[in-house]
Amino acid sequence: MKLTKATLADLDTILAILSDGRDQLAEKGVDQWQGDYPSTDQITYDINHGFAYLANSDDNETVGAIAIVTAPDHSYDTMTGDWLNHNDNYLVIHRVAIHSNHGGKGYATQLFESVISHVEENHPEIDSLRIDTHADNQAMQHLINKMAFTKVGEIYGVYHKNDISYVYERLTSNQSSMPHAS
Repeated sequence: MKLTKATLADLDTILAILSDGRDQLAEKGVDQWQGDYPSTDQITYDINHGFAYLANSDDNETVGAIAIVTAPDHSYDTMTGDWLNHNDNYLVIHRVAIHSNHGGKGYATQLFESVISHVEENHPEIDSLRIDTHADNQAMQHLINKMAFTKVGEIYGVYHKNDISYVYERLTSNQSSMPHAS
């Protein structure tokens, strides 16, 4: 899996992938992304700030999209719970989707593995990765748990008024290998 930083020329591709993701969630009865989020303005913002990436399979076909957002992320300002990492040396995974044309091939797992490897190999300043997902999104919760994230709390009404999202964090090997003061 190869991640390519998106440009404004990729906006329609990302919107199509996320729209397909919205449809996949609706088919499963998950109320996540069933409104104006993620919006064209949000994706444009992601692209303009260097947060948006395309996920490309080994044969260079675009199979998905992801946003990797720098701290601080104010989506978590009202979280109930407790972080594993209490500083701003984190990145947040948002707006993840694999197009249904490419489902069932392990691309979501490969995407997460690529992000984790890239951060741990190239960003020693990053102590943790954070992510959240809708309380009803069992498939994403399974993937997040599979990738060794720890559930650290919940957020309410951040994306839509009555939504409950579970919040997860994973310490990077950079953080867990740091010497601790005695």
